[in-house]
Amino acid sequence: MEWVDRNGLTEREFLEQYRAGDYERPSVAADMVIFTVTDSEVDTRSRPPVKELRILLIRRGGHPYLGHWALPGGFIQPDETGEQAAARELFEETGVTDVHLEQLHTFTDPGRDPRTWVISSSYMALIDSSRVRLQAGDDAEDTVWFKASYRLLREQKERLEEGRVHTLTYKLALSAGAVELTAEVDRTVTLKLTSRSVSYSVRSNNGLAFDHARIIAYAIEQLRQETEQADIALHLMPERFTLAELQQVYEGILDKELAEAVFRDKVAGLVAETDLYKEDALQQSSRLYRRNWEEG
Repeated sequence: MEWVDRNGLTEREFLEQYRAGDYERPSVAADMVIFTVTDSEVDTRSRPPVKELRILLIRRGGHPYLGHWALPGGFIQPDETGEQAAARELFEETGVTDVHLEQLHTFTDPGRDPRTWVISSSYMALIDSSRVRLQAGDDAEDTVWFKASYRLLREQKERLEEGRVHTLTYKLALSAGAVELTAEVDRTVTLKLTSRSVSYSVRSNNGLAFDHARIIAYAIEQLRQETEQADIALHLMPERFTLAELQQVYEGILDKELAEAVFRDKVAGLVAETDLYKEDALQQSSRLYRRNWEEG
C-alpha cells in the first residue's frame, strides 16, 4: 500500500514538485575551538616552565571583521557532514588528524554574521602542541596560539515568581605577545518549577570577530566540566608526561590550585607508570607516566 497525503500525493509525487528555493535556507559553518597546552615563557634556568592553556585564533584577512581575530572554521560543503568539515578545517589549520574532536553547540542567533543567515555548528578539539604545524588558511593573515584566561568577575541572583535567575559574568582574556583580546560574557541560568535553561551573551568585546567570544566561553565551560568528570585533559598531553605536568594542565584548565594528594587520587586510575624518567632544568628526575588505556 502506498500512502498519500491530504492533497492526494504519494511521496514520489510530493518530492517531484517540492521546491527547496521556496524557503530561505541558512549557510552552516563549522567553527573550531582548538585547545592545546604549551610551556610558559619563563627563564627555565631558575625553575621549570609552567604549562598554559592556549586557543588557536586566526586574524581575518577579508571582510567582514577585517583584521579581527576569530576562531578557525569554514562553511560545511554539501557533500560532507559537520564532523567531516570540522576535521577538514582542523587539518588545514594545524596539519593534525586523529585527535579528540567533539561537537559543542549550535549557535543560531539571527544577525550573528553580517553577511547573511549563518548557523554555527561549533566543535572543540584537543591536541598535543608537539604535533602541530600551523598554516593560515586562505581567509587568514595569521594563525597564532593565544594564552587563555576565563575568570569570574561577579554574580547576581534574582528571584522570580516561580523560580530564579542566576547570572555569572566572566572576563575572557586572550593574549599573544603584544596582542590582548578581552570580553565580558554573561552565563545566565534560569530555573523555574518545570524547566532549566542556560544562555550565554556577550556584554563587551574587544578584538574578537562575530560572536566568537561567546563560543569560546561555552567551550571553556565544557572543557572544565569534562575535566572534572572524565579524562579529557589527557588528550592535551604527549605520549609520556610527569604527574607534575599533568597537574599543571588540570590547574590551568580549572583555574584553581589542586592539593597534590587530591590530584593524585583523582588521576590514579587514569594514568600508568613507565620505567622512564625526565630530568628538569634543576637536575631533578621525575617518573614519566602514560595514559592508562585499560581504564581510559
